[in-house]
Amino acid sequence: MFHVDPDIRKAKTLPSEFYTDEKYFALSKEKIFARTWQFAGRVSDLSTLTPLDVIGEPLLLAKTVDGLRCMSNVCTHRGKILIEKSCDANLIRCGYHGRRFLLDGKFLSMPEFEGVENFPTEADDLTSVEVADAGGFAFVSLDPVASLAEFVDDAVMVPLGSGELRPKTTREYRVSAHWALYCENYLEGFHIPFVHKSLNQVVDYGSYSTDLFRRFSVQTGYDADANIAGRYLFIFPNTMFNFYPWGISVNVVRPLSPSETVVEFLTYVSDESMVGEGAGGDLHRVELEDEAVVESVQRGIRSRYYSHGRYSPSREQGTHHFHRLIAEFLS
Repeated sequence: MFHVDPDIRKAKTLPSEFYTDEKYFALSKEKIFARTWQFAGRVSDLSTLTPLDVIGEPLLLAKTVDGLRCMSNVCTHRGKILIEKSCDANLIRCGYHGRRFLLDGKFLSMPEFEGVENFPTEADDLTSVEVADAGGFAFVSLDPVASLAEFVDDAVMVPLGSGELRPKTTREYRVSAHWALYCENYLEGFHIPFVHKSLNQVVDYGSYSTDLFRRFSVQTGYDADANIAGRYLFIFPNTMFNFYPWGISVNVVRPLSPSETVVEFLTYVSDESMVGEGAGGDLHRVELEDEAVVESVQRGIRSRYYSHGRYSPSREQGTHHFHRLIAEFLS
């Protein structure tokens, strides 16, 4: 379908139609998002029952004595959503007709069903969905192409600072751009001197590095004293872990349409005294600068005079890697 040359010196970027054509957006949800691992939250912060939405599929994450379980959040009787808000409970009960399930999704009981033949069966249980964790964070997948270990290595999930991480803020940004445009902007430090003037004063652009792995990548920015100012982990296709001396910022990119995206920011702090300093000192300002750029690109790629571009071999390895993974999943 799409081909991105493995040799970055020869490669061309994805064609503009990938970002503008509705059929590729729909195909991406099924062939990319359904086959990969989606961020579900930090395990220690989860309630007993936590509802999730993965590309429009209602899911339910449960913390049981045997560990995390994930299942459909749709009642097997008449299709009502079972759990609307996170809560603590010892079983799952449908608020429509009272059907009950155990926390592992096993059908438990149903009122007024005496005399129903061949009931219950496995079809009355909630369908199980794959769930795993890395670095204390949970991920789920509708139909994983590979284990979570192939998408993220625990070794790169280690915070830069010390101390216990505490959840601090959660914020959402609505961006008028394709989800992949937002991700590929994140995947290169090439734009920092041009777009992020304040960040450029903190990060040494010359020593900025990118390391590529099978289905994730790590960018590292250093300060003038050669200390790590920020480490940026990208888990294909849409999850970003930003490690700073003060803690971690997690960005989850959720596609809405070919031209609309929601980005959820979750921050976890281990050292309050360092918040507001360094590369992660003004995340809101950097976010607005990034949004302005990708929204401009969203308008530009619709031009009849643009079809694709080329890559900087020294600065856009992460974006090239990202495009090759998209082409791989869509093929």
